[in-house]
Amino acid sequence: MTGIIAGSGFSGLDGSELIDKMSCENMFGKPSGRLEKYGYNGKEFIFLSRHGNDHSIPPHKVNYRANIKALKDSGVTDIISISAVGGITNEFAPGKIIIADQIIDFTRSRQNTFFDEQQVVHIDFTEPYCARLRSVLIDAADKAGIQVLNSGVYVAVEGPRLETSAEIAMFRNQGGNIVGMTAMPEAALVREAEICYTGVYVVTNHAAGVAHSRLTTDEVISTMKASTDTINILLSKVLGMLLSDDQCQCRSALKEARM
Repeated sequence: MTGIIAGSGFSGLDGSELIDKMSCENMFGKPSGRLEKYGYNGKEFIFLSRHGNDHSIPPHKVNYRANIKALKDSGVTDIISISAVGGITNEFAPGKIIIADQIIDFTRSRQNTFFDEQQVVHIDFTEPYCARLRSVLIDAADKAGIQVLNSGVYVAVEGPRLETSAEIAMFRNQGGNIVGMTAMPEAALVREAEICYTGVYVVTNHAAGVAHSRLTTDEVISTMKASTDTINILLSKVLGMLLSDDQCQCRSALKEARM
């Protein structure tokens, strides 16, 4: 089953029918909200609002472990993450949609593993996003006539403040293309849970110092909402194409990771 985790400005897939709402508190605590199971054109998927239904949970306070454990326990095998990001270079301009392929992690105070006690686990994170799932998304975008950038380096920061222009200049020099606050530890926890994962990132603003205008949250929300129809078309196409693959390497990520 596919899981969709969404962040700022995206609230679900148009035309889908709500089947069930599930409270899924687990050993890691409460997830951001209830998991909502939907039906769409004969397929089912589970939706989770990363920041809560009322957008009250800041990025550094999201219980990423509880979220991923809840999705795993609900039978999710593939996760598509949707979030707003800032563009670090001019190519990654507001309105662009990115299917990222790499992550640089600058988060620092988050619970970033399921394996804090009893055993030591070192997952292979060479490729942080599932190659199979990325390929399906890129193919779906092409079939739907949606222009996406099919690679990019996501720089994950702690937040909740926005970045300084000096930080963005450093990220650019290190190869970063987009900056956001939620891909980590989410992507790593999903790998530990042996679930396939990819991100659909909407550039909602230029990062600090790229443009000489002051960033506002209104800009982020309005740009994300303007992209909602496009994201809906992409997701509807993906759900029609996506087939579970138990042979994907993501599904056996722990096989050679335990010490």
